[in-house]
Amino acid sequence: MGLKTILDELVILKRELAFQKINIETSQAELELVKKEFAFQNQEKQKRADELAIANKELAFQNGEKKKRADELALANKELAFQNLEKQKRADELALANKELAFQNVEKQKRADELTIANRELSFQNSEKQKRAEELTVANNELYYQNSEKQIRADELTIANKELSYQNKEKQRKAEELTTAYNELKKVEEHLKEYFHGLKEMTFITSHKVRQPIAHILGVAHLLDVRVDYSYEEVKKIIGYLKKSALILDDYTKELMDCMNALDYKSEFEVK
Repeated sequence: MGLKTILDELVILKRELAFQKINIETSQAELELVKKEFAFQNQEKQKRADELAIANKELAFQNGEKKKRADELALANKELAFQNLEKQKRADELALANKELAFQNVEKQKRADELTIANRELSFQNSEKQKRAEELTVANNELYYQNSEKQIRADELTIANKELSYQNKEKQRKAEELTTAYNELKKVEEHLKEYFHGLKEMTFITSHKVRQPIAHILGVAHLLDVRVDYSYEEVKKIIGYLKKSALILDDYTKELMDCMNALDYKSEFEVK
């Protein structure tokens, strides 16, 4: 009778040791899951850091393009100032040409008066008449040359005005392009902020919510793997745990899908 009692106690002790072993293995499995989850979170953190670095490079590139447009606009303004200066020079040259033409007209009148006097004195000043005729020819040639120069200056002034008009149109076009590029840059910047906010929400749901019921399901599954002699009540309770974790996982999955759909819809709307 005493031996049977000892044997029964040994059986009970053996069962308790087996149960403690199962608890130890379960704790080790949960510890491994926690380690994997921590490693997964570190990987996700690195991915987000890489995505942020890429976004910063893109923003720096767009700022560089904006600076280039500003430099081009500054060069266009300098070119316009140069064109205005050239236009003023041409106007000054034209004014000088007009003064010279007036002076030549006065000189021509003087020569005509001298020619009249020469004709009156024709009877005794034939040689003087020839000299005055030659001087008149020279004056006419000079006048023709001055008129030609005046026409050249007028043509140059017309060309300068056309060039100035073209420069003004180019300046306006560059300013409009610069404004459009700046507005597009602001839209892209706002879209990236909203997109990264949505990614943070998805990361939080995945790393903090979804992983928890999965860890519970894996822990219960491990218990089913290491032991098969559960009673009906124990199996029913285990199934209840699995169902509860599955329902929680389903809710978190729906929340994650809603977040992803909202982010995709917002991205599609921004692109359109």
